[in-house]
Amino acid sequence: MRTLLALPRRLWGNLKSEVLVLPSRIFVLAGCVVLLALPLAWDDAYVLRIVTMTAIFAIYAASWDLLAGYTGQVNFGHALFFGIGAYTSALLSHHLGLPPWLTVPIGSAAAMAAGFLAGIPCLRLRGSYLSLATLAFPLILTGLLFAFPGFSGGELGISGLKRVVAAPLANYYLAVVLMLVLVFLMWKIGDSHTGLIFHAIREDEVACRASGINTTRYKLLAFALSGLFAGVAGALFAHFLRVAGPSSLEVALSFQAVIWGVFGGAATIYGPVIAVFTLYPLTELLASFEIFKQIRLLMSAVIVLLVLMFMPRGLAPWVRDKIERVCPRCKNRNVYTRHSCRLCDASLN
Repeated sequence: MRTLLALPRRLWGNLKSEVLVLPSRIFVLAGCVVLLALPLAWDDAYVLRIVTMTAIFAIYAASWDLLAGYTGQVNFGHALFFGIGAYTSALLSHHLGLPPWLTVPIGSAAAMAAGFLAGIPCLRLRGSYLSLATLAFPLILTGLLFAFPGFSGGELGISGLKRVVAAPLANYYLAVVLMLVLVFLMWKIGDSHTGLIFHAIREDEVACRASGINTTRYKLLAFALSGLFAGVAGALFAHFLRVAGPSSLEVALSFQAVIWGVFGGAATIYGPVIAVFTLYPLTELLASFEIFKQIRLLMSAVIVLLVLMFMPRGLAPWVRDKIERVCPRCKNRNVYTRHSCRLCDASLN
């Protein structure tokens, strides 16, 4: 009984000492609360659908950042993993009648395997050559799917899929909670020893090899993990829309991940998530007005260009640097108004 009573006190202590001390963490906590409480205050079906799609694309954008932002392996064909997750889950559900709760993990595992296999021919490539090589992968898979229309549905894809859960509200919470969990997991990977090695590979791969690090293993790991998380997003996307088609392998979807990653801030995980929650609902909102319907993509492009011009590191790092400062001694972040570090008491001026 005493242990149960001590648990809330311990949680509050951790919340007070780890989260409520920095504005960026308070913002993340507030965003999580808003997402979880939104249906209680605003249960409009259209709004819930937009937020559900946004949560799915947030997983997809963060998975791109885990590969391109952290290891520097800029992937222009990231839709390959998204599409494999979607098509694998859809084909198993359509042809074998398997339930979505089983096909979604299988589709994610297939995307993870595809990430590993796609990483092998890319090991010796750098820069633009790597990006162009990855761009070819979804095009090849699209051609293979079109070559067997009886099996894959051809240009129409596979429709009539079952949703993972039937109720719209349950779909909303499934996507949002899964997004929060997976994004946190990706952030923890990036903040771990493995993430530190990913950073080192991006900065100087030759120096990493010279220090005894097996860069080949870690680059393949980055491809596989990125494929896994993108596959989850693709499988959820297919079952939420109840269709898996060639649009899930489009080049435009690959470049959309790049835009979200660069707009929000690469090598942050939370940056692309913020970008998706900013740009995707904005595009849908503009589409609801007749005057903006034809130029909404142009307006989004202008916003992205302005951010890249005035915030070259991305939106999230720019905002964070304005409200927080890094201690020169211990490298921990502090609220901008502090004059001494909250941990080591070093001067911040």
